[in-house]
Amino acid sequence: MIAALPGFKALFSGSRPANIGVNEGRLTACPQSPNCVVSQGDEDAEHAIAPLSYDGDLAAAVERLRTLIEAQAGSEIIEQTDTYLYAEFTSKLMGFVDDVEFYFAPEESGTIHVRSASRLGQSDLGVNRKRIEAIRSAFSA
Repeated sequence: MIAALPGFKALFSGSRPANIGVNEGRLTACPQSPNCVVSQGDEDAEHAIAPLSYDGDLAAAVERLRTLIEAQAGSEIIEQTDTYLYAEFTSKLMGFVDDVEFYFAPEESGTIHVRSASRLGQSDLGVNRKRIEAIRSAFSA
């Protein structure tokens, strides 16, 4: 993990949320704050984002995504199953943490639902959306 400025990590990292993960085939909805995007649910335009997609083998897609995430600066894989991947992304300077989830929906072949949310604050200046779009671009390349 990238080290933040001394003292900032503890101040800006927050606690790992208890409400993340897949519940009844869905990722958690975004809060009202604008620092979150999710591909499932009845989200407004501010929070909605398209899921990722893949062709072929599920296990290969999960491994490809994991490799891509691990190559990202400040990323740490926290949990992985056959259909779910959860990573934390820590900003280099201040140590802000974003929780990023990927759900390979078995009922929707070739679909990877996503959720990316800041733990603290209100605005993320579009960082969560930009991250998912960059991952989408690299994943589909």
